[in-house]
Amino acid sequence: MRVLGVDPGLTRCGLGVVDGSGGRTVRAVAVDVVRTSADLPLAERLLAVGAEVERWIALHRPDVVAIERVFSQHNVRTVMGTAQASGVVALLAARAGLPVAFHTPSEVKAAVTGEGRAGKEQVTTMVTKVLGLARAPRPADAADALALAVCHCWRAPMLDRMAQAKARSDELARAHRARLAAAARAAR
Repeated sequence: MRVLGVDPGLTRCGLGVVDGSGGRTVRAVAVDVVRTSADLPLAERLLAVGAEVERWIALHRPDVVAIERVFSQHNVRTVMGTAQASGVVALLAARAGLPVAFHTPSEVKAAVTGEGRAGKEQVTTMVTKVLGLARAPRPADAADALALAVCHCWRAPMLDRMAQAKARSDELARAHRARLAAAARAAR
């Protein structure tokens, strides 16, 4: 499975592509950061982020796009920009026919470091080790994008199994309700 991880942002939007072959084996394919100037109008910044994401989707042909779920921060302007960039990425992935998965920062940190409250340096260190990189990806947005992709590679099989189990459970529940309804009709 090839995952495009995106750490959304307007000033810096991290992009990382990772191949996962099942289990814990993952391999880095590419990493970069899209930068836009705060001096540009919002629409131009979103357009620049979108153009680069489209290029990466065409170039790397991911199977899924994993995006960091926006969480509440103290700076509303930062949250808004992050959410807007996230929306552009989700739209472009959907337009390309790709599934989109959202992971919270604590999910990503827990998956990569074992600790949901890990700091940026811990995440960077573990991403570097897990992917066998010669040097740490910089800035932190690049490491975070790779961490998102790794997190998805590791969590996707479990999430698929859970979804299959839920579908089977729902199917059994429907069949049980139908049997109960048939028994109630027969008893009348």
